[in-house]
Order: sequence, then structure tokens, then C-alpha cells
Amino acid sequence: MFPALNKQIDKFADLIIKKGAHVAPRQTVVIYSNTETDFFAEKLVKRAYQAGAVQVQVQWHNALETREFYLHASPAVISETPEYLKVWGDDLIGRKNATRISIMSDNPDNLSGIDPQVIANRRQALRPALKTVAQKTTADVISWLVVAAPSIAWAEKVFPDLHGQEAAERLWQEILKTVRISEDNDPIAEWDQHVAELKAHADWLTEQNFKELRYKSAKSDFTIGLAEHHRWEAASSVDRSGNPFIPNMPTEEVFTAPDNRHIDGTIASTLPLSYSGNLIQDIVLQVKDGQIVKAQASSGEAVLKDLIATDAGSHSFGEVSLVPFHSPINDAGVLFYNTLFDENASDHVAIGQAYNTNIQKGEELDEKTLASYGWNQSDVHVDFMIGSSDMAIDGVTQDDRIIPVFRNGDWA
Repeated sequence: MFPALNKQIDKFADLIIKKGAHVAPRQTVVIYSNTETDFFAEKLVKRAYQAGAVQVQVQWHNALETREFYLHASPAVISETPEYLKVWGDDLIGRKNATRISIMSDNPDNLSGIDPQVIANRRQALRPALKTVAQKTTADVISWLVVAAPSIAWAEKVFPDLHGQEAAERLWQEILKTVRISEDNDPIAEWDQHVAELKAHADWLTEQNFKELRYKSAKSDFTIGLAEHHRWEAASSVDRSGNPFIPNMPTEEVFTAPDNRHIDGTIASTLPLSYSGNLIQDIVLQVKDGQIVKAQASSGEAVLKDLIATDAGSHSFGEVSLVPFHSPINDAGVLFYNTLFDENASDHVAIGQAYNTNIQKGEELDEKTLASYGWNQSDVHVDFMIGSSDMAIDGVTQDDRIIPVFRNGDWA
């Protein structure tokens, strides 16, 4: 399909199976794919079986079908929880601990013009069906991975002067750069080095045991407390069976869990957020005692407010993430309109659910104990980008010493 890039795309598929999801013998694998990226999903299916998977299932979706559903489905159907999804999730994810590989490719404008409340109602209806999947993913019980492959509509959004396959090929070129693949390199060796470098930053931050971080830039001015017994993570994780995996490709971040009771100030976005098929731009949140008390955006404000209104936990935050301004993705000068990439071009925070693994021994603790540490619980987890070239971040130690973490958007 893309003959000039076929070798690199094959290397990417190998990287996903061997290093990203790290598929091992006797594993069950679930792949989520747009029908437009079927050729890439098929490469992953073949390689997963070659790695010893016992079952590989593809969950297909289609952008047109999704949009038409929202346009024409009745309110009763929109609000109906699909029981078959719950049975599917409880079986493949809950019982078989299937590895999840998600291929992101959708047009960020696919649901533009759809009533945000209709989208919110559907998400609310899906949550009970997907609860097992969400719980096992956020707790790293299973291995999981998010990657991307271009659809034409997404590619044309990123490169509006190009059209069709030409736009898709151009976007493929950029994606392959972000995941450290060239025609003649060894991407697995490069990823081993990259993971080690990110882990060194995460280990240093964990050792500091900061009680809070103070952010200051032209747009943002806030303090974010860090959860008691927090732990910084980067790039690589380990699932319950001891299988190492990389949840996101690309990744440039180190991240941990904030204390959802101790966040105060003004948090402003620096890149658009693509959420629920809509673009939310120029987000400004006022936060007091860990709660979002005011939310504004120049576009998509209704979608943003519906997101925040999801549940009690969506009024606070579940992740704080550090990414140098001069990351490879940001230096490329491409706005991907896709959180997988844009969050790795910028510092970011996440509205909603925190990860168990960001608390020391969090995988072994119950939700009540985790909550007592300031760990946030929600049915959503949505990152938005706040980094900039003038961002300064200071860490405050338990004995109130100030240690520079970021200066001018990069590591101090």
C-alpha cells in the first residue's frame, strides 16, 4: 500500500509485537483497528501468531458507521448498555487476560457537530460494559499498547495541502520518525536506550519524594500536590504475569499520580485536545482544593464541561506528566491532533482516573486505601497539554526545600 515505506512499516509491526506488547507464547491478543487501517492490523495479527499467541481477535470499527450511529440512533439506543460488550470484556480481558493493542487512526473531526450530550450519554452507557477492561488496564494486570496508523481523513487534517494516499504516506513518515524507525536502524536497540534514559529521570523524581510541584508560565500558574507514596513511571511497565511492555509508542513522558485534594491555581492548555471527535482549544481551568471550579475553552467548551461532569473524579486529576519542550515530536513541528502524539510533545495533566501503579504497591491496595493517599478515581482519563518553552517547574521536598525540575520547558 505504501511501497516506499513498506520496510519501515514492517519494522514497526515487529517492534509492536516484540517490544511494545511483548507478545509471548500462549497469550491471547485483542487488536482494535479502524477498517481503513486493516492492512496494518493484518500485519500485527500475523506477527502475534508467529510470536506464539493462541488467539488473536480484531475489534473493528468504522468512522462513518460511528458518525451515522450518533446522527440517527434513538435516545433509548444511545443510552442502552450493550451487554455483549460486557460478556466479551469479562471473557477475553477478565478471564483470559488478553493483551490489548489499540491502533489510533480516527479523524479528530469525525464527530464534530454532534450534540455533546448525546456523546456523553453514550459514553456513560458504555462504562459498565467496559469496566473490567478499564480496571485491568489501569492496574497493569494485563499488557496493553496504544500506537497509531494513518487514516486519510486524519492525514488530511494534519497536512491540509495534501490529499488521499499522498497525505497518508506523509503522515506515515512522521509516525515512523516518532517511534524511532528508519530504513537501516535497529529500533529495538534504540528503544532499549530510550527506555533506560526515561527511567533514569523517573527514578530520580521518585527518590526526591516531592510533596508538590509548582508550575509557572505565561499561561499557567498552579501547584499540584503529589499523592502520598507516589511513584514516577516512564515508558516501560510490567503486567501481573511479569511480562514487560511499553504502553505507548511513541512516548517521551515520565508521570505519576497527583494528590486530588491539593491542586490549586490556573491550568491552561497549549495545544488543542481531540476528544470525542471534537477539538477543544484554549482550555483554561480554575482549580481549588483539587476540584475544577471553572472551565473555559475557545472552542469545544460544551464538550469539555460534559467531560468534567462525568462523575466526581472527573472534577479532579489522575496524572501529572513531564515532557521536555524540545522532545522529538515537538521539534518536528507537526501538530498531530491526536493525544498519543501531542501529549508526548508537551507537559500534560489528565482529568480523571489515576493509575494504581503510580502508588507504591498500588497493585496490592484496595481503592479505599488508595483514595486515602489522594489517588483519584473516575470513569474517564483524558490528557491535555500544558507545556511551553517558558515553563518552569519546581519540586518542593517534604522539608520545604525547593529543587528546580524544569527551566525554559526542559529538564533543569
